[in-house]
Amino acid sequence: MHDLRALRADPAAFDAALARRGEEAVAGRVVRLDEERRAAVTALQEKQARRKSLSREIATLRRAGDDTSALEAEGTRLRDEMEGLELQSRELDAEIRDILVVLPNRLDASVPDGADEAGNVVVHQVGQRREFAFEPREHYALGEALGLMDFETASKLSGARFVVLRGALARMERALGQFMLDLHTQENGYTETVVPVLVNEAAMFGTDKLPKFADQSFRTEDGRWLIPTAEVPLTASVSGDILPAASLPRRLVALSSCFRSEAGAAGRDTRGMLRQHQFQKVEMVSITTAEDSDAEHERMTRCAEMVLERLDIPYRRMLLCAGDTGFGAAKTFDLEAWLPGQQAWREISSCSTTRDFQARRMNARVRPADGGAPVFAHTLNGSGLAVGRTLIAVMENYQNADGSITVPQALRPYMGGLEVVRAA
Repeated sequence: MHDLRALRADPAAFDAALARRGEEAVAGRVVRLDEERRAAVTALQEKQARRKSLSREIATLRRAGDDTSALEAEGTRLRDEMEGLELQSRELDAEIRDILVVLPNRLDASVPDGADEAGNVVVHQVGQRREFAFEPREHYALGEALGLMDFETASKLSGARFVVLRGALARMERALGQFMLDLHTQENGYTETVVPVLVNEAAMFGTDKLPKFADQSFRTEDGRWLIPTAEVPLTASVSGDILPAASLPRRLVALSSCFRSEAGAAGRDTRGMLRQHQFQKVEMVSITTAEDSDAEHERMTRCAEMVLERLDIPYRRMLLCAGDTGFGAAKTFDLEAWLPGQQAWREISSCSTTRDFQARRMNARVRPADGGAPVFAHTLNGSGLAVGRTLIAVMENYQNADGSITVPQALRPYMGGLEVVRAA
């Protein structure tokens, strides 16, 4: 959500920020509606004051036995006018809110201009790409040849964009999740959390998934939503709270199933596991102060990078441009893993700071250490990592000429010491 006072103070700057994202100017319209609303509120307050005064005058006249009919008629008229002003104020407030809730977050000044992913900037690249003495295959070809990755059965059960994993690949996916959780909790200071995968509308709205992305999420008949990411319940866990500054940062991590309808993704990554309706992800969330949010963003991104470094998977950090930065983010770093089967870099983590954008929507505040008035918290979220995509990266980077897959050293303790995944 946007700060209406900031918009009112500098409408041109607000529209300029929207223009960077390709959005149309709205500040003038919002200011006009806000002026009408404030005028209605002022008029309402004046009439409320007059009605209180009337009540005292009527009481005085009644005690003296004088006629109060004219004043009572004025009071009735004021009551009707007040009801109209209250309705007008609510309607204007709702109209302003409806405009603001679908507007994306304002971008950080360091975010480069650009219309799409072509404008993203490489911050750094880590690791050496492996040289293969054979033509590397994509993950689905490897998995199907091993008899451990089954899209046909998944389609029979659920339709397109699902997979059944078996044997050592199923265990490797589980191992990856456990490895990531252990790293983030034991070394990176995150608190492991088990969260519901069904949440209410308030949780989805507060984390900026509604109303903008309703068509990309699954909703149950009783009005709950399947989470698109554990960011939703982790972040919304502080909705409505006033957190002592001394208790921050609050760092939470969860491994959960995630569900996305992938509306608008028709024809994209239809083969394999890259774009699924259901997938596992380790999600990191931080709740912090405005003063510390930039440093926390860098720290979170480094925590995600550590996973790839421990697995020895080549990756690069990308600073997303204006046109590729997500709706709720002020700034985003994507981590892209090298997939030799595709001969391409593919996103495996996205780490974003939303500043106070989400906190305003869910009224999450911080009480300063000096005891001053509460201020909105800053929230951050990042994949640490997407488990299925990490499985893909391991399979393609560690594949062998005979179709087997070497188990990375970091995963072997989680795989019962297994060194190589072979055909079932």
